[in-house]
Amino acid sequence: MKIGVMVESFRAGLDGGLKAAAELGADGVQMYATGGKTHPDAMDQTARADLRKKVADLGLEFSAICADFGGHGFQIAQDNPKRIENSRKVMDLALELGCNVVTTHIGVLPAEKSHPRYGVMAAACAELGRYGDSVGATFAIETGPEPAAVLRAFLDDIGLPGGMGVNFDPANLAMVIGEDIPAATATLAPYIVHTHAKDGVKLGEFEPEHLYGVFAGEGPAGMKVGELIREVPLGEGAVPFPAWLSALGDGGFDGYLTIEREVGDNPRADIAKAIEFLRKLLG
Repeated sequence: MKIGVMVESFRAGLDGGLKAAAELGADGVQMYATGGKTHPDAMDQTARADLRKKVADLGLEFSAICADFGGHGFQIAQDNPKRIENSRKVMDLALELGCNVVTTHIGVLPAEKSHPRYGVMAAACAELGRYGDSVGATFAIETGPEPAAVLRAFLDDIGLPGGMGVNFDPANLAMVIGEDIPAATATLAPYIVHTHAKDGVKLGEFEPEHLYGVFAGEGPAGMKVGELIREVPLGEGAVPFPAWLSALGDGGFDGYLTIEREVGDNPRADIAKAIEFLRKLLG
């Protein structure tokens, strides 16, 4: 397995994040392509070629590109045509940057197929999965608000294993669902194409849909995320990293463990420790 870093985790801009990742010895990087100068509409062919060369010259590669445009993901039918259009553009951009994995949150997936939102989300993901399959890219759903078994059933229902995949974030499952991480990994193993190396703890009881509503700016009044979940440095939370890495290996995964650090006063120091932590575990 390789070690990557989310460029934005350094909070040093694109160039600063790329340079820091190289200096710390990462193998690759993931970046957002949802706004600013890295949105596909802002990058002409010259800019794309220049960025790909810059990354290669630093001895890096792109582990994945993030197409998370925020809000409620693909839950709202009238919003989906534009979101699908933008997501397809990100897949095209990723391929031009030498990367075939695009990750995102899709919203809160209902457990029951009869739920009206299920069909809306399935239709959007199927369209993106078909497009990914046609161009050689994988549209990877990040784990989070639903149990692994629900996400696995959803992916099996869509039936596009080439174009649809999973970005496995163990901290999200530990913090939000409280799942057994190795078991969840085994459940999703056929679809895992990328991971986030992140750790965290669950502090209280809540409905995942309410928490993700807060993330989308529409959660219950007075609900405070920091009182319910907490991201912590690798090895200090509920993710059993040795068992998780073993489960990934048992499932045939040999791709990226991409460090995502969304909190903390000194992200570079935290990321350096995370790289060292993972290197030791990987031997």
